[in-house]
Amino acid sequence: MRKIIKNNIIVLLINIIIIQIFSTTVQADNKIKNNFRVNARCAIALDRDSGQVLFEQNGYEIVPMASTTKILTAIIAIEQGKLDDKVTISKKAASIRGSKVGYKAGEEIALKELVFGLMFKSGNDAAIAIAESLGGSIEGFAEIMNHYAKGIGVLDSHFESPHGLDSNSHYSSAYDLAILTSKGMQYDLFREIVGSKQISKNKYNFTRDYNNINKILWLIPGANGVKTGYTGGAGKCLVSSINHNGKDIIIVVLNCTDRWNQTQKIYNHVLETVAFENHNVKELVYGNFK
Repeated sequence: MRKIIKNNIIVLLINIIIIQIFSTTVQADNKIKNNFRVNARCAIALDRDSGQVLFEQNGYEIVPMASTTKILTAIIAIEQGKLDDKVTISKKAASIRGSKVGYKAGEEIALKELVFGLMFKSGNDAAIAIAESLGGSIEGFAEIMNHYAKGIGVLDSHFESPHGLDSNSHYSSAYDLAILTSKGMQYDLFREIVGSKQISKNKYNFTRDYNNINKILWLIPGANGVKTGYTGGAGKCLVSSINHNGKDIIIVVLNCTDRWNQTQKIYNHVLETVAFENHNVKELVYGNFK
């Protein structure tokens, strides 16, 4: 009888220890989550496979998003365009302001090459050429963009252009951009484009070589995309994808002056908190009695 009572007391004590450790773990985890902030107007981290939001800070606020718009432009071109078809660069495309590849009016560029120019160099000239080719005009392509976005559940965004230069009715959210990126990363060509640091013209018989301006590819091991952005209205923006243990973590920061370091900070936070949540308390406690 005494042995039974003794065993019951041991089991009870172990259970109390487990409960205390679990309670401490939850409290510490909540403290980490509640106190963590980054120097950005809007930010979010998303598990691409599950769609789970891992971190958010004003992640659903509607704001301008600059050239991160081009993520949607690229997806539509890859999904709906004939990538080997040649597109003639218009005067409108060649003379657009802002970041450009440098295509000349009258040049004939394959649609596939335009998508590389769009994402590697953030080419506004490439964006207009794609829009005119697939939508007949910027306005026609914008209709395609809005219809497509709504069809995949991007509901808090509105697109007026394929490039993202500031306009009153052109906006999105960090969450919507993460959803768009998750969609894009389903396509092998999209993944190749946004995840490559350079591409030789010889690989696909392009007209020129391309170097990617997205520094995140060099700064974080495992980074495999996606797109930078900047306008006066939107501030500095960055949509990133980082592959960790075979899974893509999508991170978006909008109106973020220190976008490279803040993205790294969010990534580190996600790894720490996810590891914390997955910690097996029972195994830890019983392991101490071995």
